[in-house]
Amino acid sequence: MSATSLAALARTSDPQTVLRRFLALDAVVTGANGIAYLAVSGPLGRLLGVDSGLLLGLGAFLTVYAAAVGLLASRARPAALPVRAVIEANLGWAALSMVALAVWLSPTAAGAVWTVLQALTVAGFAVLQYAALKARQGISD
Repeated sequence: MSATSLAALARTSDPQTVLRRFLALDAVVTGANGIAYLAVSGPLGRLLGVDSGLLLGLGAFLTVYAAAVGLLASRARPAALPVRAVIEANLGWAALSMVALAVWLSPTAAGAVWTVLQALTVAGFAVLQYAALKARQGISD
């Protein structure tokens, strides 16, 4: 992904702002997902065919993770090491989601679609964050 493409997606040409916006978007989406899992784990569990206890645990984890990513996004210049940790965690989440779908979970059709979509979304965040970090380092490091 080119710096121009990233700038267009983030609606700014400042690499620092691009990175912070992609981190913030990740935090918002992840936080909303976590809160939904916490607030309505029973109905969501039935819809997705996933144990509500699992959703509660995931909801707690995702809410804390989202807060940490949001804190990172709020920094004027997020440090590269924590940004890389977020990228790697996102890639790990996406891979683990697909493995869980293949070998462990027995979701409904809606749950299978949801698992794939959220894995692709999280992997997309990782790609955008990596490209933004690379663009920032190429210009200012």
